[in-house]
Amino acid sequence: MKFGVSTFLTDQGIAPTALGPALEERGLDSLFIAEHTHIPVERRTPYPGGGELPEIYYRTLDPFVALAAVAAVTERLLLGTGIALVVQRDPITTAKEVASLDLISGGRAIFGVGIGWNREEMANHGTDPRTRGHLVDERLQAIRELWTQEKAEFHGEFVDFDPVYSWPKPVQRPHPPIYVGGGEGAFPRVAALGDAWLANSTSPDQLGPQIERLRGTAGRDVPVTVYAVPSDPDIIERYAQLDVERLLFYLPTVPEPETLGHLDRFAEVAGRFR
Repeated sequence: MKFGVSTFLTDQGIAPTALGPALEERGLDSLFIAEHTHIPVERRTPYPGGGELPEIYYRTLDPFVALAAVAAVTERLLLGTGIALVVQRDPITTAKEVASLDLISGGRAIFGVGIGWNREEMANHGTDPRTRGHLVDERLQAIRELWTQEKAEFHGEFVDFDPVYSWPKPVQRPHPPIYVGGGEGAFPRVAALGDAWLANSTSPDQLGPQIERLRGTAGRDVPVTVYAVPSDPDIIERYAQLDVERLLFYLPTVPEPETLGHLDRFAEVAGRFR
């Protein structure tokens, strides 16, 4: 089982260029960072975690700028979006951003994606929340075409373009892995478009049956990465029994000295399972 970190990179926490090397030095294999372009002042959509929306949601760095900075100061660390809000992203621009990150990092990009929860945020990008699932599916299909075809084209309800050239192509073949986030409602998307399932803080008791249902839907052995797990060895052991591919410890967004303390704890716990 592999171990990485999931976090919100903001202007108030550790810098990306400090975090990346610290992860590599401690033997953690990946960094997945969250994305929110903005938070509407008059937001009505309730925060899924309950209560007030944490300040980190208001201050996230652009994921591809931040991950490019991390790529420049690391050699092995996998660089993931956790998650990129495809529902708010132009597919042609996004395909180029992921491919560019994959190129400059030597093939270390992971494209973690989801449909999002903040309806007012996505509406500001011109997205109708009621059709966001279909929109995301089309955008992911179009992105794969742009990555893999010399002359890419796509014709759908929401995405439509005649043949285009789009370079660079990703280093990874056929393309960077797509990790689909979400609950069981995302399983058809994982089956059709995903290379792995990014499960969000799902407990081991819930996760086992869900993995069985996912693999039944997909008709294949889908790798599973679990987002935002606690650094509790007893819980980690229960995940290990489920044969998940990777666990992502949740790293709070705090200044560098506190961050390094958390990373030391993560590395110590991960070391017990290697």
